[in-house]
Amino acid sequence: MTPVNNVTRLFLFSAILLLAGCSSGIPISTNTKYPIELLYDNQPLERPYSEIGIVEITSEDSLTARQTQDKRMMYRGNDAKTKELLTARLVMKAQKIGADAIINVKYKYYTSVKSEGYMLSGLAVRYRGE
Repeated sequence: MTPVNNVTRLFLFSAILLLAGCSSGIPISTNTKYPIELLYDNQPLERPYSEIGIVEITSEDSLTARQTQDKRMMYRGNDAKTKELLTARLVMKAQKIGADAIINVKYKYYTSVKSEGYMLSGLAVRYRGE
């Protein structure tokens, strides 16, 4: 085996490890405490509840010149702080309709050639017997 092949294999192995470590993505939340309980789509609610309804917030914006510079996908997506603000807006919306919690919270981000957007949604519920 030549030294070039060894270097190439080492580089590929390192790249795979690096990408595998990044596969979990940016979390929806960084453990911020909200006035009502928030459970993401893989977390069960251990209390009896009644469903109020789906709450969601969405937005779509045109891409800026910075985001499309050199026809590359740069500076796109929401950072963790922006996701916190979006989640706070979702919580306020659920509180206005009397929710004690939001379950099955899902976050979706999308981008196209000319725009980007997000959707944050969940099921607003009220605890029973309280």
